[in-house]
Amino acid sequence: MAAFDDIYVQPDPRAYFRALGPLEYQAPHHGQSVFRRAVAALTRTARAAERPVTVLDICCSYGINAALLNHEVTLEDLYAHYTSPQATALTTAELIEWDRSYYAARRRHDAARVIGLDPATNAISYACEVGLLERGFAENLETAPPSASLLRAARHTRLITITGGAVFLSPRTFQTILTCAQDPVWVAAFVLRTTSYKSIAACLASNGLVTEATPHTFRQRRFTDADEQRYAVQAVTAAGDDPYGKETDGYFHTMLHLSRPSEDATALPLTDLMPRL
Repeated sequence: MAAFDDIYVQPDPRAYFRALGPLEYQAPHHGQSVFRRAVAALTRTARAAERPVTVLDICCSYGINAALLNHEVTLEDLYAHYTSPQATALTTAELIEWDRSYYAARRRHDAARVIGLDPATNAISYACEVGLLERGFAENLETAPPSASLLRAARHTRLITITGGAVFLSPRTFQTILTCAQDPVWVAAFVLRTTSYKSIAACLASNGLVTEATPHTFRQRRFTDADEQRYAVQAVTAAGDDPYGKETDGYFHTMLHLSRPSEDATALPLTDLMPRL
């Protein structure tokens, strides 16, 4: 797969949107309505009555999921915003000031508390500076134990969200968060079909969470070249899935995996949380 490491170490998200726009990267768009419905469902439960729902966005980069969850914006709006002539002309400091006003003017009344986790220090810093994240942690739980401050912030987590980066994660990251959480947690992850989620689902099951996967898939982005497409087709085929009409048509595809306590899965069918395709 193509590496996009450079776009995550910039001081602001303009390079991210310039690089991913031509590839039609759209995973956060698919997550927007699912995450909003999940937060609404958790808000209605008795367990959530004492405090606002806390969302932990793993591999959060510049806070894109938080922007879409808590503000009246679309992913298309963000592409237009960050690639506009106005944004291009600004320094990072000026962009941060502009974005504070941009997001404040579009803040939803039912905004959730979002904390972010990502090894990219600059991306985390930006998301906190403009107010997208209440707290942000530039940590990698795959390679190091969590800080005490992360454990304190994550203890009220009710929903874990992931739209990118599952390929880099193992049960270690999830077990760390689930161990410190005070209440049952939902996990909503959009996972590439080239990646196995079995070990993570097994970890979640050992913590009392039932994982359901959507029968249909969601486009993630276009392939960068023919080699990347060949890799994806071969990986999906090796996993026992059919790439026809999906990876063969030029796009990576993801599946939504939603993990919840069994009583929650029974009370609210997965189909009720799905976006309209």
